[in-house]
Amino acid sequence: MDAFFGDFADLGFDFGPRYGRTDIYEKNRNLVFETELPGTKKEDIDIKVEQGRLVISGETKRSDEVKEENYFRVGRQYGRFQRSFPLPQESIDAEEIKAAFMNGILKVTVPLEESIMEKEKPILK
Repeated sequence: MDAFFGDFADLGFDFGPRYGRTDIYEKNRNLVFETELPGTKKEDIDIKVEQGRLVISGETKRSDEVKEENYFRVGRQYGRFQRSFPLPQESIDAEEIKAAFMNGILKVTVPLEESIMEKEKPILK
């Protein structure tokens, strides 16, 4: 399961491990993605299903312009981001996906036709 939902940085889908860290779990026959997007505004987030993947993208902007020479350290991330996650079934209806954004956490709920956990069978017993 970890390999299926792993980051795809080598394929260019990941902006970086510091931004958009995501928990993925199944609950009540829904696949839930909880993504950290600190400093991002709701209107700057885009969510879509594209080629069997859930794609979360957007932009985090600085509230004030600060000259580069005035920085002691730049530890926060600004600019465009994109995270992409494969979905376990092809027939996902984008109309049924729900999303909520609160306190810097984006929660996307994708309904499943059948439970992933129920289908999972141990290979080595």
